[in-house]
Parts: sequence; structure tokens; C-alpha cells
Amino acid sequence: MLDEEDRKIYEALEPPKTIVVRYGYQRKIAELPYSGDATPGCGSKLVAVTPRGTEVVEMLTTTCGNSGCGKSVSRDQMRDYIDKSGGKQFPFTNQGRVLRVATVEDMNENAKLESRRPDLVRLCKSLINELKLDMKLVEVESVLGDEQIAFYFLSENRVDFRELVKRLASELHTRIEMVHVTDREEARLVADYEKCGQHCCCRQFLKVLKPVSMRSAKVQKNTLDPQKISGRCGRLMCCLRYEDETYSDLKKQLPHRKSLVETIDGVGIVLSTQILTQLALVKVGAQAPAAYPVEDLRVLNNDEVKAWREENGDPVQAAKNPGRPRSDNQRQGGPRGKDKGGPRNDRGSAQSSGNTSNPSDTKPRRPQPGKPLTDQEVESKEGDNSADIKPAGYSNDANAADAGGDNAGGDKPKKKRRRRRRKRKGGPGGDGSGPNQPSGD
Repeated sequence: MLDEEDRKIYEALEPPKTIVVRYGYQRKIAELPYSGDATPGCGSKLVAVTPRGTEVVEMLTTTCGNSGCGKSVSRDQMRDYIDKSGGKQFPFTNQGRVLRVATVEDMNENAKLESRRPDLVRLCKSLINELKLDMKLVEVESVLGDEQIAFYFLSENRVDFRELVKRLASELHTRIEMVHVTDREEARLVADYEKCGQHCCCRQFLKVLKPVSMRSAKVQKNTLDPQKISGRCGRLMCCLRYEDETYSDLKKQLPHRKSLVETIDGVGIVLSTQILTQLALVKVGAQAPAAYPVEDLRVLNNDEVKAWREENGDPVQAAKNPGRPRSDNQRQGGPRGKDKGGPRNDRGSAQSSGNTSNPSDTKPRRPQPGKPLTDQEVESKEGDNSADIKPAGYSNDANAADAGGDNAGGDKPKKKRRRRRRKRKGGPGGDGSGPNQPSGD
């Protein structure tokens, strides 16, 4: 009884006048006229003439109101969909016509052409290697009737494939079309599933593949690891664009980081924000940071911020170092106190003032650029910090005469070698001279 009712409903339907179809490996869309007697339904296989030739297409919907199908759409709805999906860049055409509903013979012929695809791929790859062309073959597609064969390839530079086309045409005896595709279009042709477990968006429903910027990932506070946010094509995933507009609108409602806002607990500084929850982490005075809804916050204007800073100081430094006020010496950029490097400051001040009355109390000072060692600070070979500095013109004989004991009139005494500190990284020596030069003795 049910089959009889369905048959009566089907007979009451009028054949559609225009049909929206999808064709090719790139899944292009076309609206073609139809003048047949049959009433095809959504998903039916049809034989149509497209800009590429005669091929098997898939029916999506009808754009006329006389078909009686609940899934049919009006032409205005179709145009609105195209405008929102890419406008002029949308792969849409109305050139061609629908010939008939595909028969069994048509489907067998189409399956035969599909079975030849691996052989065509091997043939084209062998010719590419023989001609040494800088290109990568992606896919091969034949239309019904073998009127044309399309070879999709990927290349970063311009390729002269005229010799390749001649060789392929002589081997296959048909028209050859070379189609240059991008990385995203390559994924549309050969990719299947993505990390989310769904079919790739570019293969399933996306018709216009717009570029995606890193700003979208930063606004959504997604991970910036390229391996996690890249799709099958190696580029940023297209799904980052889906919520980009929503995130941008929500972010405009939040206060900027490090800005001053007024809360129910007082004026505080914004430490961080959450876009989806519309919360802001604010630190008020010496209290612990707390989250406030954006509706309960009011951003201070420039005059209010200036007045608040004159009264309370810089809020950024207060947030970084809570409860740790800087000393007057640190505010003025002066030397550190005795708790940090005090002995060094005391020693430096004593040496700079020339107080060398008790040199054994302090350790020997290293020479520094612009602060050479004095004569009293030069160490002798025996390690005496208070080495005598002889006047200019002294000799070994005078040195021997000064030495008492048996050596005064006997063997020649050993010359005392004074050891001066070498300069460090181009600094001056003990008296401002080079590391290996005497001090003018």
C-alpha cells in the first residue's frame, strides 16, 4: 500500500527545469538546465555537458518551485549562499546542460575510466623523471567518453611542460590538460580525514580556500606548535577561521592587559583576561588577584589614570614586586648596601681614597679599566704587597750592595723580579702601561 502511494506522489511531481550539480575531483558547482521527462532526486547520478566535456555529475538540489521536492531551494537562496561562501571566487558556472539520468552503461564506462587511473599516473611520473621536470604529480582525472584527461601537479616554480604534453598526447591520443594546484588544493584532491576525525573541510564543503594567519591562533589562545595547528596541506588549519570573528568581537569587550580598571573592591590593574568566559584577573592593592566579570569593570580614562598614579605610584611595579618597596639607594641607582656586595664597596672606597696604611687587612685588588694599580698595590716575587719602588737608573750592582751578608762582596746576587699584574681584556697595567712593558724604571 505504501509503495502505491509513493508511486502516485512521484507521478504527480513535475520534472525540474534547472538542477544544481557537482562535478569533477575539485567538486565544482554548476546550475544547468534540464529538459528530460524523468524526475531525479537529490544524490542522483546524471550525465551532463560541462565546460570540460561530457561527464557524470551528482545532483545536489533543484532551483525551481515546480519539482515538489522539499529539499529544493530558490534561485535567490542559491545566490545568497554563493555570496556568503566566497562571492566571485566561488567555483560556480551555468554553462552546459543536463542530458539524461545516468544509465548502467554510463556508470560502467565511468568505472572503466577510473580503473585506468593508476596506469596514467605511472606513465606521467616516468615522463616527468625522464624530462627532469621540477614538478610533483598529484592526481589524474578522465571525463566520460575519454574526451579529455586532466593532470593535476604541484610546483613551486614555473615549469615548461610543453614537451610533456606532446609526449602524453602521442601516447594517449586525447586532449591533455595540465592543472597547477596549490598546497590546499592538493589536500582537497587526495586528503581524507583530519585530526578531529572528520573529513577534511576543504574536501567536504569548503569551496574557497582563503589564507589563514597566525593571528587567528593567537587570538583564540591556541597552541602555537606548527605540528598541532597545521592541516594535511602543511598550512594552518582552515577551521581556525570559523570562530575568528566571534573571538575578535569578544576580545574587543575586554580591557587591555596592565590597564587600570575600577571594581567593586577598588581600583586595580588587569593581569590577564579570558575571552570565552569574559573574565578579567585584577589585582587591587595588596589583595590577592581575583577574577571579575567584564560587566562589573570600568576602564579609567587618561585623566583618572594620571591622577591615580600620582597618588599611588606605578601600578605595574607594585604588581611585579608586592610588599617589597625599593630602598632610597636603589631608587636613585646608587651602589648596593652591605647586605649585597658591601665588603666590595668598602674595599673599593678605601683603595680609591688611597688609604693603604694597613694593606694586609684587605685582599689585593684586581686592575680594572680606568682604575690601574698603584705602586703600593704591586706585588713582588715574594708576595710582599708593599714592594719598594726603586728610583729610575738603579742597577744590579746597587741592588747587590744593598743586600747584606756574604753576598755583598762575593757572587753576584740574584735579581729580584718584580711581578706586575697583567691587564685584563685591553685594560692598563700597574701604571697604565702595557702588560709586558716596564714602568719606566
